Amino acid sequence: MKVPEGLKLAESNTKSRNMYSIKLRRSLYGLKQSGQMWYNRLSEYLIKEGYINDPICPCVFIKKSNSGFAIVAVYVDDMNLIGTPEEVIKTAEYLKCEFEMKDLGKTKYCLGLQIEHHPNGILVHQSAYTEKILKRFYMDNAHSLSTPMVVRSLDTNKDPFRPKEDDEMILSPEVPYLSAIGALLYLAQCTRPDIAFSVNLFARYSSAPTRRHWNGIKHILRYLRGTTDMGLFYSNEPSNSPNLIGYADSGYLSDPHKGRSQTGYMFTCGNTAISWQSTKQTLVATSSNHAEILALHEASRECVWLRSLVHHIQKTCDLSSTTKAPTIMYEDNAACIAQIKEGFIKGDRTKHIPPKFFYPHELQKNQQIEVKQIRSQDNLANLFTKALPKSIFQKLVYGIGMRRLYKQSDCSRSGGDIN
Repeated sequence: MKVPEGLKLAESNTKSRNMYSIKLRRSLYGLKQSGQMWYNRLSEYLIKEGYINDPICPCVFIKKSNSGFAIVAVYVDDMNLIGTPEEVIKTAEYLKCEFEMKDLGKTKYCLGLQIEHHPNGILVHQSAYTEKILKRFYMDNAHSLSTPMVVRSLDTNKDPFRPKEDDEMILSPEVPYLSAIGALLYLAQCTRPDIAFSVNLFARYSSAPTRRHWNGIKHILRYLRGTTDMGLFYSNEPSNSPNLIGYADSGYLSDPHKGRSQTGYMFTCGNTAISWQSTKQTLVATSSNHAEILALHEASRECVWLRSLVHHIQKTCDLSSTTKAPTIMYEDNAACIAQIKEGFIKGDRTKHIPPKFFYPHELQKNQQIEVKQIRSQDNLANLFTKALPKSIFQKLVYGIGMRRLYKQSDCSRSGGDIN
């Protein structure tokens, strides 16, 4: 840190002012190391009281006692307390003894996420953030659309989402293309998995966007105009699939201009999405089977982390474990399922695939996952690999747990009618 103006140096010093620096004895707010210093301070205080912290989820602190358990989820200086009522109260009082805190009661707003509490569950949405985006890009009065993007043409020359051509002009800096991509990415990663594929597609052209790509962004915004109040509904009622379930899929040659495919996966718990990803594959897949193996490999890596996280929470809180049984992973490619079952086979059609991508075979052999076949039209990960017709798109959106909150009156808003 340079010596600031106004700080006097010893008169005997003949060196230039720029030759001196200041050694900080305490961390200051806004410095690079401040976040780490605050985390060390908080974790030391919580661990001293008996809270358990694990590297698998370093921002989650758990304490189990005879009266129940408490979980402290930390994001910088914002904390969410979960657990049995008595332990939550004790945890809040313990934190107040050391830090200046405000108890805001039941969580209703956190990091841009709105949480609506209802008798049969909670709805997590970002309607306020979505409205802000629409007003920012002057789309708040636009006509709504039923899907985030049109179905692409098989003819690469007629594909509306093809890269910039030689005779096309790049958008001027006045068009907020990059700002729109950044705003939509946060929305797609938090509560709107239904736009994940379309946002990922248009983010590829951030370096050279054209008018066609900007029209695609406006198409997404028009879709959001009609689905502003949609979010993920987590039910507290008994479910026929309460455990972790995964779905993996690939879109072969989703980017035909670069010869790349698309990886998409999603995990649900209680029939609602909790983790998802839609991304272009970094390798050129030589067949649809090759692309599916790459997608299942990425999904299995996420599955290992989710199982470890769930196991840590359940074990520490002394809850019944759901990670003893293998996690079901649904895949719609029969050849991929057969190869994952048998392991790496050095045949003419698979010898070029690196053995590391057969990692799901080892997981299935150790009974951590179980890969099962599912019809392509029922594979929820289909939503993250390609543009879909309206009927299939709406079916999959409902299947991942997205619901709309009816707001006919203040009473219905607080009561929470979910369709």
